[in-house]
Amino acid sequence: MTYGGICGRVARVRLKVGVSSVSNNEKMSAESNEMPGDSSSACEGADKKVALLEEEEISEAEALKVKLEQALSDAKAAREDMLRARAEADNIRKRAARDVANAHKFGLERFITELLPVKDSMDLGFEALDTASDVDAIREGMALTRKIFDDALEKSGVKPIDPTGKVFDPEFHQAMTMEPSCEVAGGTVLRVMQMGYVLNDRLIRPAMVIVAKAVDEGDA
Repeated sequence: MTYGGICGRVARVRLKVGVSSVSNNEKMSAESNEMPGDSSSACEGADKKVALLEEEEISEAEALKVKLEQALSDAKAAREDMLRARAEADNIRKRAARDVANAHKFGLERFITELLPVKDSMDLGFEALDTASDVDAIREGMALTRKIFDDALEKSGVKPIDPTGKVFDPEFHQAMTMEPSCEVAGGTVLRVMQMGYVLNDRLIRPAMVIVAKAVDEGDA
């Protein structure tokens, strides 16, 4: 349908509505003269509907306000928890860094404490050299100092490697030279030139040794 046709149809409808409205007005005037209380009842009903709608809108607005306040409260609590967790993590990181730094600085504190008696014994030995005339007494003091030192090493997990008379082990021994020997089998450690040490079963320094060399029957 074209725009002109629509406009014509609307005009015809308006004309009919105008005629019918005149008739309806006349009827309503007559009826209103007969029943004056009906219009006031209709107004009261409309007012009640409007009041109900307003109450529903107010209730809905209050419910939304409560939800918004709850959401804001939850967001605030979550933010505080996040800040608290971040601060705690930062404190843990700083504490760990401080512990590592202290471990580097004071990790040898226990070992040094064990070594101090050795130093004290050596100092007493040097003082005794000025007045002592008995060599045996000096030797006894040196032996005591060495025992204190060995005990300090053992308490720290350090153990000596003394492979004399044992089969040469390249993992713990370092061969300095070989000597022919008829007393032991070839590959046996004859003498230890320098002691080796392990720390909690981990090699710190291999023992420097002299290893026996098998003697041929023609050379014997």
